[in-house]
Amino acid sequence: MPPPGVCMNIISSRHKKDGYGTKPERFLNQDFHQLKQYCLINRVRYTDEMFPPDRNSIGEGVLSPTNLARVVWLRPAKLVPNPSFAVDGVSRFDFGQGLVGDCWFLAAIGALTFQNNILKQVVPFEQTFDEDYCGLFHFKFWRFGVWVDVIIDDKLPTIDGKLIFVHSKNPTEFWPALLEKAYAKVCGSYADMNSGTPAEALMDFTGGVHICIHLSDPPSDLWELMCRAGQSKSLMGCGTPQGETSANTVLPNGLVRGHAYTVTGVKQMLSRGHPVNLVRLWNPWGRGEWNGDWSDLSPLWQTVSPQDRELCLSIRDDGEFWMTLQDFCKFYSDLDICSLCPDFIDGSSSCHWKTSFYEGRWVAGITAGGCMNNLETFWTNPQYRVKIDKLLSEYSTKQGEENMLVSLMQKPDKRNRRRAQNLHIGFSVFEYAAQKGKFQASFFSRHKPVAQTKTYINGREVMEFVKVKPGEYLIVPSTFKPNQTASFILTILCRAETHVHENSGGHNHKHMEKEEEPKPADNRADDENKRTFFRQHSDKYEEVDAERLQSLLNDKILKGDLKAGGFSIDACRSMIALMDTSITGKLNCAEFIHLWKKVTTYKDIFFRTDVSQTGTLSLSELRNAIMASGKSIGDDMLNLLALRYGTSSGHITLESFISLVLRLDCMS
Repeated sequence: MPPPGVCMNIISSRHKKDGYGTKPERFLNQDFHQLKQYCLINRVRYTDEMFPPDRNSIGEGVLSPTNLARVVWLRPAKLVPNPSFAVDGVSRFDFGQGLVGDCWFLAAIGALTFQNNILKQVVPFEQTFDEDYCGLFHFKFWRFGVWVDVIIDDKLPTIDGKLIFVHSKNPTEFWPALLEKAYAKVCGSYADMNSGTPAEALMDFTGGVHICIHLSDPPSDLWELMCRAGQSKSLMGCGTPQGETSANTVLPNGLVRGHAYTVTGVKQMLSRGHPVNLVRLWNPWGRGEWNGDWSDLSPLWQTVSPQDRELCLSIRDDGEFWMTLQDFCKFYSDLDICSLCPDFIDGSSSCHWKTSFYEGRWVAGITAGGCMNNLETFWTNPQYRVKIDKLLSEYSTKQGEENMLVSLMQKPDKRNRRRAQNLHIGFSVFEYAAQKGKFQASFFSRHKPVAQTKTYINGREVMEFVKVKPGEYLIVPSTFKPNQTASFILTILCRAETHVHENSGGHNHKHMEKEEEPKPADNRADDENKRTFFRQHSDKYEEVDAERLQSLLNDKILKGDLKAGGFSIDACRSMIALMDTSITGKLNCAEFIHLWKKVTTYKDIFFRTDVSQTGTLSLSELRNAIMASGKSIGDDMLNLLALRYGTSSGHITLESFISLVLRLDCMS
């Protein structure tokens, strides 16, 4: 039986320590080779039970109830006589969008067709409908830190014998429709692919470096950056601003509101003796183009050389067109660039970027302190220390430029993409001198961030490209509001050598000291009283079993203090297992007194840190109570303790607190 839940997450993280997400994991635990072997041996066509050919896989809102009832799922061989996976190579012109609003996904596919090395990683082209065909196909995507191998059958939704979603221009070619189906499975359904940004799919195709440029305020070197991105085999997508409604309205200039496009090329030409910077774009509808300057029929094409005109101009309604960089910034809102390697950022192949990758989690009441508007709780957020060394002398001239890219991506808690509620997320970067332990509220009240996200956004990812000098920094990712639970991935890329580690353990609380030991004289008298008590209540062998321990704790030692019904028999058995150094299954006098002292100490800590005086500890009070007991634990362990010992309301009872601190004692 595999380890469950958070235990599986910890084991998985350990396995990835030496190489994050390089080997694809089995999506939904389905093994492609095992399933294919089974189908071939038994001579059956594969049908995917995890993404079955039914209305649930299509989802709600894409088709009307009438059309939904007309859907028939057919294999390609039922649609055409001789189906093929791919015909005469792969091109952005191979396919067009169907009824689902996934132009963002198709725009990313359009960009993917330019980079064969990346395309082959996502789409295994050795798949065919001929040899060893059994109706089983697979594709690979990068999903929140890991590559996953996604398996599908080849039953596709049709109405009247025609594909209703993405379809190829050549009716015998099916790689686009099968790729879309695999991604629909990852998202939860076809309907879950409705609306998005190219950046999401670009990341899922590469697992690489992503930067987003707001074209309303572009960098001064935008043209140079786009040229470097094109030369470095990057994927580029963009989008037009949303109109008053979510409808894809076609404007008089031919562009579509709220629509995703692919950047398929950049080129500088001479027009009437002056250089002009042109951007080529593609509409994933496969039709509908810009009709302004430098469009297919623009007279400006007569002002360039015959060679440039022959190379670049294609007069047909295929969805692809040219426009100037100025018009591109005017009519488009964002540009997303995604690449396997960040060298395109500064165009340097000698100055390699270093990447650090971390998974974390905000847990309400423990590690979800909100933004800096909440100074009292902001410090409880996960913290990451970054030490940045100096650049080597051969490219030290670049030391003053932007040299660190920080990306924060939140992970969904639902499989269905549309049901995932993105929180407003962001991060702050602080410079600090030598200091041990987790940074407390006092540090953040005295120090302002040297860099931070411009705004907290409720998107999948937020990133900033910042300039920092060599030194030590603290990165604090957070949600905008406190007490919001979510998982995240923090990626730090730096041009210099960096040393990054998570910074949640080793708390140094001056106001939370460990309980002082009683004076020796008091100890002797107290110990004698405890021995007398033990002799009165132990068995004839002067031992205490779990049942007797339960009675003594609940009815004698902690009488009146326990508000949750007292210790269970299982909790008492666990205590004996922890304290029973003689391995008899019972406690002798010395072991019992040792346990009694610990219970009394932890009870005092519990009531002292219960500042709300509710008789239970909130999750923030739990952090203080554990530190007061002299323990040093990280945020991950604190999250696990809250899950293991907390009530449904998230609070910790006295019984649970004593049990968990006793266990921590044994661990240390």
